[in-house]
Amino acid sequence: MKHTAFAAALAGFLISSVAFSSVALASEGNPTADYIFHHVSDDDKYKFEVPWPGFEDKNPTLYFTHPFFDFLVFGNKEACNLKVPAGSALTSFPSIAKWLNGCYDMRPTKNLFLMWIAAALLLLFAAWPRRYRDAAKLAPAGLRTNLLEAIVLFVRDEIAAKNIGNPEAKRYTSFLCTAFMFILFMNWLGLVPTFGSATGSLAVTCGLATTTFVLTQIASLRSAGVVGFAKHLTGGVPWPLAPIMVPIEIIGLFTKPFALMVRLFANLLAGHMVLFFILGLTFLVSYWAVFAAVPMGAAIYFLEIFIGFVQAYVFTMLSAVFIGQGVAMGHHAEH
Repeated sequence: MKHTAFAAALAGFLISSVAFSSVALASEGNPTADYIFHHVSDDDKYKFEVPWPGFEDKNPTLYFTHPFFDFLVFGNKEACNLKVPAGSALTSFPSIAKWLNGCYDMRPTKNLFLMWIAAALLLLFAAWPRRYRDAAKLAPAGLRTNLLEAIVLFVRDEIAAKNIGNPEAKRYTSFLCTAFMFILFMNWLGLVPTFGSATGSLAVTCGLATTTFVLTQIASLRSAGVVGFAKHLTGGVPWPLAPIMVPIEIIGLFTKPFALMVRLFANLLAGHMVLFFILGLTFLVSYWAVFAAVPMGAAIYFLEIFIGFVQAYVFTMLSAVFIGQGVAMGHHAEH
C-alpha cells in the first residue's frame, strides 16, 4: 500500500510538472491568462500544444488537420479565418460565430476531435473480446471484463432501476451506460498532457443535455400520451389558470437539461482553470513559487480524477431522474 501511494504521488507530481512545462513554453511572449483561456477554449483546428523539450525555439503546436476536410467549407471562406476572442459569448461555439459571418465551416473542431478519441477509447474498452472462466455460466475473467460488468450492473441496478423503475428501466439502461462511460472517458482524457476535456465546452455539454431532454420527452409521451402530456402542462390547476401555468411548465422542461449542461461544463472547466492558474503562479508571482505550485497542482490533479468520475455519475443519475419523471407522468393523476 505504501509503494502504491508513493507511485501515485510521483505520477501526479510528474504530470503536474508536464502541465507546468506547457505553461512555461506558452508564456514566452504571451500572458499566462491568455494561454490558459486558449487551452480550455475550442478551436477550428484540432491542435495540441507540445510541452516536450526540443520545441522551445519553434511553435510548440501539433496540427492534426487533413486537406480532405477542406471540402466541408462553404460560403464566404474569408470569414472562416475569423478568430473568436477569449471571453466572448461564442468562445465555445466558434462554428456559430463563423456561420453568422457567412462561413459555413463543417470541419471538425478540437473538441470534436477529442470526442472522437474518447469514443474510440470507449469502443476499445467495451468491444474488446471478453474472457470468461466458464462459457456456460458466463463467469467473467480478467480485470477489464469484471470492471465493465461492475459498471453496467451499477448503472442498471443503482441508477436506472431506482430512478426509472422496472420494467421501463431496461429500455434506457443502454443509454445511461453509454452516457456514463462516454462522459467519464472525456473527463479523464483532459488529464492526459497536451489533451483536453471536451466536456469543458458548452457546445459538448449542450449536445449531451439535449439528448437527455429528447429522451425525457419521448418517455413522457410514451407513458402519458399526447393528451396526458398536454394536461400535465397545466400542473393540475383549473383551466382558467392554464394560460399562466403552461408557460411556467414549458420553462421547467428546459431548466432541467440546462442544469445538466451548466453543471458538467462548469465543474470540468473550473478544475482545469484552477490547475493552470496554480501552475501559473510561477510567472505571476515568482519562479520560486514552483516549489509550492507543483505539489498543489499534483493535489488538484488527483482531485480532478475524482471529480471526473463524480460528474459522470451526477449527469447519469440526473438523466435517470428526469426520464423517470417522464415515465411516471402516465401513472399519477394531477390534483
